[in-house]
Amino acid sequence: MNSLETNIDPRRAHAKAIKSCRSPTPQNIFFFNNLITLYSKSNLHSSALHLFHSIPCPNTVTWASIISAFSHSSTAFRLFLSMLRHPTRSSPSARTFATLFRTCSLLPDYIFGFQLHALVVKFSLQENPFTGSGLVSLYCKTGDVDSAGKVFDEMCEKDGVCFAAMINGLARNQRPIDALRYFVEMRREDVLSNAYSVSGALCAGSGMTMLEQCRIIHGHAMVTGLDLDVIVGTALIDGYGKCGVLEDARKVFNELGMEINLVGFNAMMAGYAQYGDKDCVIELFGLMESRGMKPDEYSFLAVLTAFYNAGMTIETERWFNKMEIEYKLKPWIEHYTCLAGALGRAGRLETAEKIALTMPYEPDAAVWRVLLSSCMNHENASIAWRMSERLQAIDPNDDSAHVILANVFASAGRWDEVKGVWNIMKDRNVKKEVGRSWMEVQGAVHVFFSGDRKHVRNKEIYAKLAELMEEIEKLGYVPIWEEMLHNLEKNEKREMLSYHSEKLAVAFGLLSGVTPPGKALRIIKNLRICKDCHEAFKYISRIVETEIIVRDVRRYHRFLNATLGVEAALIVFSLAQELEPSLHPLLYDPISSVMAMKRMELDHPAWNTDKFVAWSSLQIQSCYIFGLDAKGLVQVDPPILTTLTGVRSLKF
Repeated sequence: MNSLETNIDPRRAHAKAIKSCRSPTPQNIFFFNNLITLYSKSNLHSSALHLFHSIPCPNTVTWASIISAFSHSSTAFRLFLSMLRHPTRSSPSARTFATLFRTCSLLPDYIFGFQLHALVVKFSLQENPFTGSGLVSLYCKTGDVDSAGKVFDEMCEKDGVCFAAMINGLARNQRPIDALRYFVEMRREDVLSNAYSVSGALCAGSGMTMLEQCRIIHGHAMVTGLDLDVIVGTALIDGYGKCGVLEDARKVFNELGMEINLVGFNAMMAGYAQYGDKDCVIELFGLMESRGMKPDEYSFLAVLTAFYNAGMTIETERWFNKMEIEYKLKPWIEHYTCLAGALGRAGRLETAEKIALTMPYEPDAAVWRVLLSSCMNHENASIAWRMSERLQAIDPNDDSAHVILANVFASAGRWDEVKGVWNIMKDRNVKKEVGRSWMEVQGAVHVFFSGDRKHVRNKEIYAKLAELMEEIEKLGYVPIWEEMLHNLEKNEKREMLSYHSEKLAVAFGLLSGVTPPGKALRIIKNLRICKDCHEAFKYISRIVETEIIVRDVRRYHRFLNATLGVEAALIVFSLAQELEPSLHPLLYDPISSVMAMKRMELDHPAWNTDKFVAWSSLQIQSCYIFGLDAKGLVQVDPPILTTLTGVRSLKF
């Protein structure tokens, strides 16, 4: 018997060999090589090593088997050195080097990998696909994608594994265009794609939120029969989620059925979290647990992100504590950033700062940046100054540390301080990141800057934008002047607000022949969308009856006819009037669908609070309800108003 069944217990097979006096001679070495591999797959590594030491004359395959068994640890290197020093002088195979490269990528120090590369050249194996793909993966893991490209080009025969290593390496090193270029080259050379090359290409496409590219790759996966592979399926869920097409992501999720794993659940939850859709995130969290899966740190990161984006501070705190106490998971710095951001958004800036300073991690730039943004929202210049200094201490060239601080001063009308901040930036040669927006049209990416007039359809874009601005002003749109943080005349402010990059992108998308009828406009912005553009898009989506989806640096923003906010406000105000009939009546104009909600103060013994506040700008930019009735804290959960217990700060 020279072969072994993979499902047999290796201890039984070994016992039978001993009982039949089968010894590891050169004639039986194939059986014992397989037995080592079987011990390894059964997680019996000590038995595999004991068996290996009983073999007097291990051959190349024997060494490859035992090194592969310990590829997860540095023991593999010690075994490799023993191989080179062994009297049999077995030469390492390409598979052995591929295993060792994989081991190198798991260790914090990659220096041994570079020495292995020299040995690969010495043994003339650099053109072998096994060693080549291993080297490509290793160099990409170190961030040296140029060296990975050189190794790739030196290979005479490149298989699907080699292309997959290159595509994934480039995608993970923020080189999505190059990754897609290699995917195209792979198809041109008629190299069969596999689950890893397809998932890598999807990762590249979603990294640039290139929806059309993701759809093309999805079609390729369906043709090749890879669409139902769990790796490809998870990449599709992640890709569609990052592109904001949650309906398609959920369709793929449902098609995978019971094959979906924890990674797939986390990807789907993360997609919903970007929209602040906490209901769908919690639904998936419960479904995941019902299938016997244990939530991990990524699961809770999706939950916390969803509540943070939904503006629900108390729920963010509750789930953070739940993660630690009930699930015994140690929060990462990303979880603390969500918590600090939620507290900062609620105006609890001192508490948020305390959490950042006392968490078991050294605060990074993301923590101070989110708190600095919260200071801007609440116009707290004193805390903003501290946050800015801490952010500058981490990265002196971080422009956001200066820009956001200047915005805080500008909001307060402190123009001298604003000028001082700009002067500091000038003295330190800190350049402000230029805001830009882009959209993909028929595979081509169109980029816009504020006031940009370089596009080939420049005149049409500005004419369309002027038309849109005129129409939305008739509906009651009023510019949010606070967004124009420069000491300028009103007409100058109006012009600068009108020509923001995201407005230019929307105007371009609405030109004839750009976006097919019924298709949503999808805009990407490298910075946060400004409040004025956010307000304007509510009106524009209603005028043109087109869905507008904007993905900024933080999350997705979805605009559809600007009617949902009005309906939600009517529900909230209806409940408020039931609780307190003496509320001032709602002012509603059905002709122009413009709603104005006044700030009201109550003095009523049934309320244990100073003020009940329901306020909004036109078309309901945001709505807040705070209050206490005789039974306890008021909770409003639109659109289903089911309970009056608990607490909530609503924003929608």
